[in-house]
Amino acid sequence: MKAIKPISAALFSSLVFGNLLFAQGTINQRERHQQRRIADGVRDEELTQNEARKLEKEQAKIHSAEAKAKANGEFTAKERAKIQKRQDHASQHIYKEKHDKQTR
Repeated sequence: MKAIKPISAALFSSLVFGNLLFAQGTINQRERHQQRRIADGVRDEELTQNEARKLEKEQAKIHSAEAKAKANGEFTAKERAKIQKRQDHASQHIYKEKHDKQTR
């Protein structure tokens, strides 16, 4: 029984920290993906320069909010959820701007 406790504690720790790292990776991956979508929209003339500038500004604000949340060394689940929600909204904005029939 004594041997099971350290093993279960190690397993629990690896799951918790693994999920934190995965969630962080997901945020960074989404940032890169959304930046790529904006660049593709400009290249394919689906976004005007003003639309791209507005979307880039939104991405910069999300990135700043993420940096601020991490500044104290702790990135809580609540902070992560808030950043992910902002990314969801930004993704919707990118989609709407790319499909609004305006061209450069």
